Amino acid sequence: MEPANIRDVLTSFSPSLDFLAISSGDGRIKIWDTIKGQVQTDFANIVSTDETDFFAKPEGGHLSVDYTCMKWLSLEKKKKRKLRSSLLILGTGGGDVLALDVSAGQSKWRVSDCHPGGVTAISSPTNGSCVYTAGVDGMICELDSMTGNLLGKFRASAKAISSMSVSSDGKLLATAAAQLKIFSCSDHKKMQKFSGHPGAVRCMTFSDDGKYVLSSAVGERYVAVWEVDGSKKKSACCVLAMDHPAIFIDSKCIGTAGVANSGLSVLAISEMGVCYLWSGANIKELHNSKSTKVTVSTEDSLSKNYKGAVPTIFSGKLQNFSKPVTGHVFLAHGLLIKPSFEKISIQCGTDVKLTSSMDGILLPLTQSQKSKKGFENQNHITALDRANTEGALLPVTKIFNVVDAESRAMPSSTKDDAEADQVTICLEDQLRAEGILSNDDDLTSNTMLLSKLLKGFNLEANVSQKQMRVAVQSMIPSDAFMLLEVLLGMWQSRSLDGQYILPWVCCLLVNHSDYVKSQEPASRLLDSLYKLSKSKSEVIQSLLQLSGRLQLVTAQINKAADKSQILKQEEEESEVEDEEELLYDEEDESSENTSDDNN
Repeated sequence: MEPANIRDVLTSFSPSLDFLAISSGDGRIKIWDTIKGQVQTDFANIVSTDETDFFAKPEGGHLSVDYTCMKWLSLEKKKKRKLRSSLLILGTGGGDVLALDVSAGQSKWRVSDCHPGGVTAISSPTNGSCVYTAGVDGMICELDSMTGNLLGKFRASAKAISSMSVSSDGKLLATAAAQLKIFSCSDHKKMQKFSGHPGAVRCMTFSDDGKYVLSSAVGERYVAVWEVDGSKKKSACCVLAMDHPAIFIDSKCIGTAGVANSGLSVLAISEMGVCYLWSGANIKELHNSKSTKVTVSTEDSLSKNYKGAVPTIFSGKLQNFSKPVTGHVFLAHGLLIKPSFEKISIQCGTDVKLTSSMDGILLPLTQSQKSKKGFENQNHITALDRANTEGALLPVTKIFNVVDAESRAMPSSTKDDAEADQVTICLEDQLRAEGILSNDDDLTSNTMLLSKLLKGFNLEANVSQKQMRVAVQSMIPSDAFMLLEVLLGMWQSRSLDGQYILPWVCCLLVNHSDYVKSQEPASRLLDSLYKLSKSKSEVIQSLLQLSGRLQLVTAQINKAADKSQILKQEEEESEVEDEEELLYDEEDESSENTSDDNN
């Protein structure tokens, strides 16, 4: 089975490599702490909505945004672990550019319609003083990184720009459209252009010293290295072959920066999640070097059952190469829902295989797992993707033995005297007394009234929309209004699940809206429906997150119990083996004694 294609995943490491931003094409942006291995911030819940219109679709929120590129800027190098010292710059398919203050969890600034048709690339110099953006309109925009103010713009191509990069010192800018071009950032003049890449360039980066540009195009299984020397049309000075097209490129100079003929190391990650590394003391040696591959395997058979997903490498960063043959690489690998972060040492020419564990990832309850001793654990939760997490709802449980607040405030001596008179209170009885849950008498009367109004229809039955519409249209308006009141009362009191009630409520409002609006209590009824819907929508996300975490804790408890059971059985088997060996020794000793007596 081949790894899942990761070309739609956007990633960006913070300059200190302490955090990684991931967007997997679903409108969610997760900030992972690479040291703790856990989510630091999740931007899925930041949505701009109109408070006056509950049913309005979010227009400015992150859930509705199609992110196309991202770049992490560091504004204060000294505060290494402080999220407040960095910004995450995002480009959207709608042409907007926005900066997120990660620590505050909100947008710092936004430039609307910066590139009509969509933003395709974001880059910046090492100091983060400004941000350069490129788009489908062929324009390059220079923005102030702190305010988002437009500092300048120029047309780099008559066609859409597919990729763009800025040198670390901020002096040069490379673009890829129909051709690869090098511009001066100071006066926007074209300095050089290259011939090559018939397809759209997907990724591009400068070397640390600005002497080379590395690029890779869609559908091309190689990385091209171009020398920046100011000459006219020039072909690639080095081509590095891969098995699949690259989605990410990084490079690092070997030795002292600025030294003539310094070496270069290159990292590339393919569409299939394989990391390639090349290194050479010069361009000729780099061209002749053999690629070193870093792949991910899993020792856990669960990956075969996890909807075909296989752990891959989806982001990486070269840290240092002291010599052309040795260096260190920081990689993010595993699954996107629970990535692993690892710094590895590389010996060029020696492939590396990483092991990705599935521990701590939840699968649906229907999955089963076999232990080493052959036990099959049905309903053993080992992984749960986001879709299953959001589908897991908490049951309404009964809680007994609720001690009255006044008794808790009593002195200990008084408590002992009153302990015999203490009455066990059921939480459901208290909720019914407060009117939150329906009384049994109300439930019976509502059931009888529903049976009369619905004429034999069962609310919990699977009724088609056509049957529901016919039943509602056949009702007289007064009965329809009465049914609406009963249904809302049952939903508010939790007498019946909302999934059975809401389709009937919608059908009643659509077919008898005029009569409902004409009734005196209509405003109160509709206001109650609005508040009830809004209150449930506000708490559902928290409940789903709580449910997922409870299942994770349960999974870990079950896993620990299974391990203890296996260890216990192994100990029992070991004891049996020891007893058998002791018995054999006694028999051997007895036979030896018998032979000695005979002699």
